Amino acid sequence: GIVGVFGYGGGIIGRYCDQPQNFPGIAHFHTVRVNQPSSKYYTTEFLGQLCDIWEKHGSGLTNMHGSTGDIVFLGTHTDRLEPLFFDLTHELNQDLGGSGSNLRTPECCLGMSRCQFACFDTQECCHNMTNEYQDELHRPAFPYKFKFKFDGCPNGCVASIARSDMSVIGTWRDNIRIDQAAVKAYVGGELVPNTGAHASRDWGKFDIQKEVIALCPTECM
Repeated sequence: GIVGVFGYGGGIIGRYCDQPQNFPGIAHFHTVRVNQPSSKYYTTEFLGQLCDIWEKHGSGLTNMHGSTGDIVFLGTHTDRLEPLFFDLTHELNQDLGGSGSNLRTPECCLGMSRCQFACFDTQECCHNMTNEYQDELHRPAFPYKFKFKFDGCPNGCVASIARSDMSVIGTWRDNIRIDQAAVKAYVGGELVPNTGAHASRDWGKFDIQKEVIALCPTECM
């Protein structure tokens, strides 16, 4: 990279204004990527500390989050990078994310922490892979960027297939289970679709053959 912190080749995206004499306030406007916690869980206190550090060392502008998932700090000068990095690591125990031709910051969905559909612990997997590949995250050595993303199920809440190079997607490994009583109640109207969210519109009688079975490539139900 053009600029960075000592020992790291990634995490800082160097940005300079090509007319610094006309715009001295943004002569430097470097972007800093910060590794987000798994599933992007934050406490209010932590968010406040992030904002305080960025107000101290940068523009105060943030992007929550980038397409990879990072906390993105927008706009600082070269001489503020090392002090910012020191405060991030010493006060918040927080590391930089990836940028450039390296492993980008791994990202995962909410997984088993909140989702009933999760088929594996996405947070644990993301955390372990992030720790395992720290060198690849911070010291670019690839011909191009590389992304891990962890989806707990085929719903794909972090779009792992569309937006990563290595997709980890949870799948069901047992026989398909169907609550026949619930299906009959749904077809019969006893269970309201989408908990009544679209009840204001008349969608007509529910046709399980047309709307479910015929749409499945294997007609699995």
